[in-house]
This record gives sequence, C-alpha cells and structure tokens, in this order.
Amino acid sequence: MSSPAPTPQGPAPFLTIHTAVVLLIAVVIGLVVGGLTFLSGGAVAAAVLAGLTAAGVSVPVLRSLIG
Repeated sequence: MSSPAPTPQGPAPFLTIHTAVVLLIAVVIGLVVGGLTFLSGGAVAAAVLAGLTAAGVSVPVLRSLIG
C-alpha cells in the first residue's frame, strides 16, 4: 500500500478572511457615516473626518464581535 501524496502548501495568505471582513465592514461604516455627515450639511472635511473616525473606532468592536 502506498501512502497518499502530500498536498503542496502554498504561501500563507496576506490577509485572513476574518481581517478582510472586519476591514470591509469598517470601510462601509465609515462611508455611511461620512456620507450622512455630508448630507446633513457638514463640510467635506468634517465628513471625511467623521468617516475616518467611525471606521477606526469600529475596527476593534467588529474584531471582538466577529469571530
């Protein structure tokens, strides 16, 4: 009897699925908050700042909630 051939191991992925999902959802949250801030009459700079802040704050929360 012959043993099964070993499967070749490729390089490790650059991002895990968990990291990709967390970052993707954080970007969506940032875009929504930034868009709503702009539509509410805020300046473009304030909308960008609000979106970046929302995305940054949501990453640790999403990391603990997902997975």
